[in-house]
Amino acid sequence: MSTVRIEFPGTRFEAQEVPLRACLPLHLTVQNSPLLFGCRSGLCGTCLIEVESAADAAEPPRADEREALELYAPGNPRARLACQLVPLGAMKVRKIASA
Repeated sequence: MSTVRIEFPGTRFEAQEVPLRACLPLHLTVQNSPLLFGCRSGLCGTCLIEVESAADAAEPPRADEREALELYAPGNPRARLACQLVPLGAMKVRKIASA
């Protein structure tokens, strides 16, 4: 099984290897990452993150995620909802507060 590395710079959390195309809420918990997940459907904004990675390290956001990001992080092209992110390659993620 292929995995991708997810790093959490600026935190005490160690990088995690998750399966390629993994559902992050199933693999990242409060014990192994700084990310919190609320509704897990992309509506609440609890898992709002900023992603540093190559352009092809994640699937592009779907229309419903883009709509939520316009509310939670307007003008931030690196913002994503971790519960909706489909990882395809290594990335660094940082928790950000919603606007």
